Amino acid sequence: MEQRIEVSRHIAAPPSAVWRVLTALDEAPVTLRGVKAVERLDGTGYEVGTRWRETRVMFGQSATEEMQVAEVDPERRTVVVAESRGARYRTVYDLAPSADGTDLTVEFSGESGPLGAFAQLAMTLFAPLAKRATRKAIEQDLADIAAAAERAG
Repeated sequence: MEQRIEVSRHIAAPPSAVWRVLTALDEAPVTLRGVKAVERLDGTGYEVGTRWRETRVMFGQSATEEMQVAEVDPERRTVVVAESRGARYRTVYDLAPSADGTDLTVEFSGESGPLGAFAQLAMTLFAPLAKRATRKAIEQDLADIAAAAERAG
């Protein structure tokens, strides 16, 4: 079962400023209110293969996931992937220059492995709640990215 969420936001800053904020992994706990900690697992920059553990609070619970950069097209697009508890996650960040800044679109998708009958029922019941919470978290991330990029301009 796959779930997709897409959220876009206009940012009054050039793609280069937005890109700097997106790829500054070590600054994420300061920039993004939803991120509590980042622990690099390898590398010092931002390139394909860069891995880190990211801790967020969702539903009042702290959760740490291992993330990895899967694609990089500087100032245009990056893809981050993660696997956790039998599910695969993919987050695509697309940056499109506009006359007065950047349009940033985030597409988050998650796909679970085979589920038993009880797990399928639970997924059906709780998926709408989880989807709303995930959308809200992405919207908050976009607001935080916009604020940081617009300050840096």
